[in-house]
Amino acid sequence: MREKYRTESPVAPPEFGRPPLRPADARRAVRGAVARRDLPCSAGALDDALLVTSELTTNAILHGGGITGFDVDVEGCAVRVSVSDRSDEIPVAERAAEERDRWLPGGRGWPIVCRLARDVEVAGLPCGGKRITAVVPLA
Repeated sequence: MREKYRTESPVAPPEFGRPPLRPADARRAVRGAVARRDLPCSAGALDDALLVTSELTTNAILHGGGITGFDVDVEGCAVRVSVSDRSDEIPVAERAAEERDRWLPGGRGWPIVCRLARDVEVAGLPCGGKRITAVVPLA
């Protein structure tokens, strides 16, 4: 079963009727896709998937020039979330030079995504921008 939710972030002002997808909308889509599959899923695993979804969509809005696409797909005992944005820049997490175990301020979202997801893929899009896909286990 594949659930697709697509949106385009406005290039023109919002009064043209195309508001950007909000992280809350993306979380609702993930929650709905998981519920429709009626899979046994712990609350913690669903929380992980929702947190990854929030981080990817928030980062697309803050650093990627807006969300240009969103897909959610429940595969077996995992949820696959894909978020596209306008930026070609690959996300990175930078560690403080003096301490290997400490991250620089800001930039906490990407390490969270990488830690909670089983697989993470960053792919450039033919028309520019990128799509980040994260697979989060539900069991």
